[in-house]
Amino acid sequence: MLYKDDGVLICQRKFTMDLLREYDCLAYSPISSPLDSTIKLSKDEGTLLPDPGYYRKLVGKLNFLTNTRLDISYSVQHLSQFMQAPREPHLKAAVHVLRYLKKDPTLGIFLSNDPRYNVNAYCDSDWAACPDSRKYVSGYIVLLGDSPISWKSKKQTTVSLSSDEAEYRSIRKVVGELVWIRRLLEELTVICADPITVFCDSQAAVHIARNPVFHERTKHIEVDCHFVRDKIQETLIELQHVSTSAQLADILTKDLTGVKHSDLLSKLAVTSSPPT
Repeated sequence: MLYKDDGVLICQRKFTMDLLREYDCLAYSPISSPLDSTIKLSKDEGTLLPDPGYYRKLVGKLNFLTNTRLDISYSVQHLSQFMQAPREPHLKAAVHVLRYLKKDPTLGIFLSNDPRYNVNAYCDSDWAACPDSRKYVSGYIVLLGDSPISWKSKKQTTVSLSSDEAEYRSIRKVVGELVWIRRLLEELTVICADPITVFCDSQAAVHIARNPVFHERTKHIEVDCHFVRDKIQETLIELQHVSTSAQLADILTKDLTGVKHSDLLSKLAVTSSPPT
């Protein structure tokens, strides 16, 4: 088993510690989850910050960390929604993320040297959790073997009319990513077994993808349907239902308690790095 390159780990840890020092968080006690699952942030609640640049700079630096820290991807995309007019609750939530980072600045992805190159993916969406727009958040994670190699957490651009539609749009996003990853692996002369399994916890979304007949409830997402079905027919992917309890993409779509958050990280081979 291999960890990420030591140089990357050292830079990540130094960047994290410098960030904690810059925002005076070294004296704070660490916490076990990036966001407080009991608090819902809104764009209009709380006092406006006198210096919005302070918040924007912090979130920008946290966004840089998401390149190696998938565990804060959902939190950072959520905080990024308030960049235009940040308020005190938003800054408090950003500091909450810093306190989480303090718990383990060396947390990283555990890469396996297993010669088998099996690719699979998980995708999910939340339940219209945004109190301001009621848009869903899509999340997906792609694994090479047991190791994450690509992930995304992003609010959908349009309001979905049902959870099934939102889940299907999440499938569309991850399939687009898998098309690119497949081409990359081919250029690297890496043999990738077909089809790539995509796990989704929505039975309805899986049924829509497999059903060749369009109905009224799917007409408005017909373009997405055609794209996903084409990739199924090309045997690039196969869709499988997974229980909500086994949905790894949950970490990219919603606030989780510390116990649930830690449990998913262990399943995703995200762990503390050994001393160098």
